[in-house]
Amino acid sequence: MASKRILKELKDLQKDPPTSCSAGLYRLLLFEFTDNVRSISFFIDLVFICSWLFFLTGPVAEDMFHWQATIMGPSDSPYAGGVFLVTIHFPPDYPFKPPKVAFRTKVFHPNINSNGSICLDILKEQWSPALTISKVLLSICSLLTDPNPDDPLVPEIAHMYKTDKNKYESTARSWTQKYAMG
Repeated sequence: MASKRILKELKDLQKDPPTSCSAGLYRLLLFEFTDNVRSISFFIDLVFICSWLFFLTGPVAEDMFHWQATIMGPSDSPYAGGVFLVTIHFPPDYPFKPPKVAFRTKVFHPNINSNGSICLDILKEQWSPALTISKVLLSICSLLTDPNPDDPLVPEIAHMYKTDKNKYESTARSWTQKYAMG
């Protein structure tokens, strides 16, 4: 079930990428069968999405349950110009359980901790099988633009956001330059 759903999401991303995106393909050899007479290769077209929001690189090392994505910092945020690496792990019972999504790039944000864990309701109790990885990535981009300091993963950063937004934005820009801009 999970593999079928993941493949469907890839196909849907190809057909109908999120707003302001362009889509492209690359091929992944799923497996090859050789019986001395003939060789059959099974390929799947994987989609990558490119926009100002994110660039989805897709599965890692032929593992359909482990993806990597690169989120581009939204231009209307202190993360503008940053390139943030994200890992996505689909559980075997996806879509009935949410994917595990984490930043690999350090981010100064009240809803993202030093391990890259993300405090986002749709990745926890608000998950629904109707959600897709495309919607998850768009929600993460939205979270970068509009943090939720009332449900923080890092209370100190949430406090700074609420009491000294200029300092928060300056620190977030500094971290973006240091960790997400090469």
